[in-house]
Amino acid sequence: MRRRTRFLRNAAVGGAVLSLALTLSACGGGAGAAGADDGRIHVLVYGDSANKVEKRIIATFNKTSKVKAVLDTIPGADYQAKLQTVINSKQAPDVFFNWGGGSIKPFVDAGLLMPLDDFIAKDPGLKDKFLPSVVKSAEVNGKPYGIPMRGTQPVLLFHNKKVLRDAGVEPPRTWDDLLAAVRKLKAAGVTPIALGGGDKWPTLMWFEYLYDRVAGPGLFRKALDGDKDAWASADSRKALGMLKDLVDAGAFGTNYDSVKFTDQGSPTLLATGKAGFELMGSWEYSTQQDSHPDFAAHDLGYGTFPAVDGGKGDTDNLVGNTNNFYSVLKKTKHPEAVAEFLKLQYSDEFVKAQLGIGNVPTTTTTDKFLGSAADPDYARYQYDKVEKAPSFQLSWDQAYPQTATVGMYQAVQQFLNGGLDEAGFIKVMQALPTS
Repeated sequence: MRRRTRFLRNAAVGGAVLSLALTLSACGGGAGAAGADDGRIHVLVYGDSANKVEKRIIATFNKTSKVKAVLDTIPGADYQAKLQTVINSKQAPDVFFNWGGGSIKPFVDAGLLMPLDDFIAKDPGLKDKFLPSVVKSAEVNGKPYGIPMRGTQPVLLFHNKKVLRDAGVEPPRTWDDLLAAVRKLKAAGVTPIALGGGDKWPTLMWFEYLYDRVAGPGLFRKALDGDKDAWASADSRKALGMLKDLVDAGAFGTNYDSVKFTDQGSPTLLATGKAGFELMGSWEYSTQQDSHPDFAAHDLGYGTFPAVDGGKGDTDNLVGNTNNFYSVLKKTKHPEAVAEFLKLQYSDEFVKAQLGIGNVPTTTTTDKFLGSAADPDYARYQYDKVEKAPSFQLSWDQAYPQTATVGMYQAVQQFLNGGLDEAGFIKVMQALPTS
């Protein structure tokens, strides 16, 4: 599922802590070794369909290691909020899943994480076996704090081939094509675009891509650097107007705010023929392969976000996440074992297993294994898109500080459902903290 869900919590409550403890225990973990040493290393990950690979890698590690590893999971949308609760407690893991830079900086600033310089000095492969631009995504203040795991995650426009074929629709190359497709699908009695608006972050993807296509990546960079005028620019207003046109055309139906990706709502709409499109990260493939294997094998189509006539953004630009990462708690009692575990993230077994579920790892050896992927064409498509992208914009909720996430999510949701007008959206975005 979504690798970057980042719901924040204003205050920890006892029930949430208890819930987390029960979740970890149910996964075989118990108390995290970094906080209360039980003689094992605890690896905490986002709970979803990709966990099958993490379980396999842990099993491989445990065959030879005296210190055993345990995989703990926190399901879906709860991950970021519960990580905030557990990270500085007795439940803290030794190693945990994250999205790099912005998502771990608060933990670095709080002195909770181990810089990985020493690990890399002893095993240069922890750096050299991965694409340089990806490794850099987990640096904070010039120091490495993460080792890539899972795969690169560009956001793509997925479609149901049969639904489009039956409605006489082709995958859109331009924004006008998309609007025309929306009209045809709506006339055919199909929700044109599945949207998990209840999770909020899927809605954000539409803003990220349309802003890029209209204004190019420069507008967002300026906004992130603190230029509040960027949000009030002509390009920003144009993008907002186009999003409103899409909503008014009935693209997302009428109940998208009650649909979620994290409970299989929106991907099921696509797989069962009740929707034509879904804009989602590349993990859509593994999600569909796990829940709707026949659909994934025969009718799941994919492509890039459409071009905007007169837009400043290159049609090869991507948005999404460069990779996920494992970071290490400074207080782990088993650093040597952790270092050995991290080495497996560039192993041939890891690369082939990730390709087997539709992920594309960012190791320097991935290219030679693409033919063994669950869908070689899909794997090659992703790899080539990432390799040639002039710009790969990190998702807005990862690029901004965590303290901006709630306000950002509310702004995009309320603008799309009519709760905020253009001026209101711009005002909220201008007020977001950038540091």
